[in-house]
Amino acid sequence: MKKVVTFGELMLRIQPADYYRFVQAETMTTTFGGGEANVAVSLANYGLDSYFVSKLPAHEIGQAAVNSLRRYGVHTDYIVRGGSRIGIYYNERGASQRASKCIYDRAGSAIQTARPEEFDWKTILKDAQWFHITGITPALGENMVRACLEGAQAAHAAGAIVSCDLNYRGKLWTREEARKAMEQICRHVDVCISNEDDASDVFGIKASGTDTTKGTLSEEGYKSVARQLKERFPNFQKVAITLRSSLNANRNDWQALLYDGRDFCFSKKYELWIVDRVGGGDSFAGGLIYAQLAGMGTQQSVDWAVAASALKHSVIGDYNMVSADEVSKLAGGDGSGRIQR
Repeated sequence: MKKVVTFGELMLRIQPADYYRFVQAETMTTTFGGGEANVAVSLANYGLDSYFVSKLPAHEIGQAAVNSLRRYGVHTDYIVRGGSRIGIYYNERGASQRASKCIYDRAGSAIQTARPEEFDWKTILKDAQWFHITGITPALGENMVRACLEGAQAAHAAGAIVSCDLNYRGKLWTREEARKAMEQICRHVDVCISNEDDASDVFGIKASGTDTTKGTLSEEGYKSVARQLKERFPNFQKVAITLRSSLNANRNDWQALLYDGRDFCFSKKYELWIVDRVGGGDSFAGGLIYAQLAGMGTQQSVDWAVAASALKHSVIGDYNMVSADEVSKLAGGDGSGRIQR
């Protein structure tokens, strides 16, 4: 069984029920999620040997977070226990022309205050085939920039492929801070995952002829983004760009491009009716990692990854609760949604 390791923050998600707004909700539901943890759950559901690395408090809320991963088969052996709090984010689900809202409360979380030396990367990455990080974790502070950098270097030393989803979060750091840190980290990355906003915010690379708020996308513009990322970081073996055009909060068109240095392969475009879009990009990353480890070619990989992500938009919560068989069925062309008996 192939071993995959992801590293990042697992957070408590607090959300009003249904489509209530923060100011009117009298009760809220709680789940757990976070970019890299979401990827780990996807990969465990697909049958891979999936490990998530982080730091979480030793108290009951920290244990509940760990348990949320274990129930889906994610290995938690290398999660460091300590610190006083778990990061929190509040999520308000949007509808129609009203956008979703996310409020962070993660300052001083266990992972933000962790020291890089707490993670024994040589042991963690032994026999690993893949190591995945995002741009969210280094945004938590210089100590996490170092931890991500050391993890990526150790992964290469262990013979693993390294992937990174740029995932710029303007509420966590500035564009200048992101560019400085990600320039260092991306020099140790093999597979880069981005979208039009992240490439622009982090590296100033824009997709011409594109306005996602108006549903206008240019294939040539996205090819240019992928090409420029590859030229900036020659070590990138593949560049994936997700293409989301938002018609409103409930209806999006969803597609992706995968560039392998020679061919630009566009996936099928899906028209989504969104139940929950949080974790949509993470489910794409998980699908791409699985497809690549399964030996799929460039076109088949991007088709499989986008199908996995399309299904995630129908699942409540951060984690993508679908199987490899369900993804393969959709990637193969059956998107009817007919009842299975």
